[in-house]
Amino acid sequence: MVGRILSLKNVTMHYGGKRVLNGVNLEVAPGQIIGYIGPNGAGKSTTVKIMLGLIDDYQGDVEIFGENIASGDASYKKRIGYVPENAELYDNLTASEYLVFTGELYGMDRQIAEAKALRLVREFDLEANFHSRLSSFSKGMKQKVLIISSLLHDPDLLFWDEPLSGLDANSMMVIQEILVQLAAQGKTIFYSSHIMDLVEKISNRIVLLVNGEVIANGTFKELQHMSTEGSLSEIFNQLTGFTDHHKRAEQFVSIVQKEPADA
Repeated sequence: MVGRILSLKNVTMHYGGKRVLNGVNLEVAPGQIIGYIGPNGAGKSTTVKIMLGLIDDYQGDVEIFGENIASGDASYKKRIGYVPENAELYDNLTASEYLVFTGELYGMDRQIAEAKALRLVREFDLEANFHSRLSSFSKGMKQKVLIISSLLHDPDLLFWDEPLSGLDANSMMVIQEILVQLAAQGKTIFYSSHIMDLVEKISNRIVLLVNGEVIANGTFKELQHMSTEGSLSEIFNQLTGFTDHHKRAEQFVSIVQKEPADA
């Protein structure tokens, strides 16, 4: 096992004449849960897509499992699991068909993938829907299928972007415990979410990206020392310069309560 799972050195990217990432540097060791946070448009999803090899027109060096991903060897992807923020599932497939298809993409034997998928589906109380089309699934049910698909091949590195979208409170607790136990076994999780209290609770390190730059990188306690605030949500607002939320809310409510003639 290499001493670090992934490394980004001076990663920069432009899109449509705009600089999306501005010299991002980051190193992650095995067994860490990295809370990757930032405002919308900060460059979080772009960073993840670069590490997944989905975007290649960047500058800088990206190493995963000790190998530069620009070498052209895509075998590292078999050791990665991914839950995108906005996934388009094949709604005409059943959950069984989708999970087997995903497992085979990662090199799993078909029968092994199906048997393992069924066992995992049972743990999420979806066994009765295993052979139902995904078009009949609720958002939360689809999200569980996505999470299972990212773990089916037992990856060493997980990229989860807003993985709890649509899940109920009980399922969130289960997923939270799954992450903690996976990290304890040496798996590395790159976790992006706007649910700050969960990021605060499960992350070994929190990386805050603003306008394509890392402006904070450390434990929650270390981030507290950078701020006069207490919770991660409050620290996030202060470090990103967003301090007028009360005023904006008051203005919004005042508009809602006005009659059209008064607006």
